[in-house]
Amino acid sequence: MNLKEAFRFQNKLQGLMNEAQSILQNDRNITKTQTTVFHKKVMPELENEVTVDMAPSEYADRINEIMSFLLWLLDEHEKLAKGIHNAKAALPIDMDNEVSLNSRRQQIASTLRYMVDLRSSEILQPGGGMGYRFNAEGNQVSYRCDVKRVTTINFDRNKARTYALAMNRKADEISAELDRCMVNSEVDYAMPFDVNDSFSIIFENWLESRV
Repeated sequence: MNLKEAFRFQNKLQGLMNEAQSILQNDRNITKTQTTVFHKKVMPELENEVTVDMAPSEYADRINEIMSFLLWLLDEHEKLAKGIHNAKAALPIDMDNEVSLNSRRQQIASTLRYMVDLRSSEILQPGGGMGYRFNAEGNQVSYRCDVKRVTTINFDRNKARTYALAMNRKADEISAELDRCMVNSEVDYAMPFDVNDSFSIIFENWLESRV
């Protein structure tokens, strides 16, 4: 498999482990609760009523097997992780660092594009200002006046545009290289089941393989 397939299968393993853990973390699956209503103590002619709470999972009676299945999934996850690590080490680029850097490049390019799109503006706000003066009687009174707000850019728009284009070009180049690595790499790992199979199918097949 290549790295792209390996990452997809890694997500599948993680999802299966999460599902197994959710079964094991539910007390109603890993315990049995029996309730007895003692009718007979009050009315001897009646029988006591005994009920057992139903577990929410269909695997509640196979908890030991689910535990073993979870550990098997973890072993497969470890094998796959080693295969992915070795495949990455053989790549011509440091994939993890480049993925992180490319994310930052794209964020910076977005910031620069925002700056390029910014425009100078002039706004007149009638009555937006307030001051105080003395009237003819010598009393201090407030008054309203117009306000003009002029906003101008204080950076080199052409330089910001040049930086943005260069950043986008670099990010696209690295993205293309990462895509090639994802497809052309070889991960030394054999999938023990189909990535599209459901939890129940994988679990049942795993049980059969142990017989």
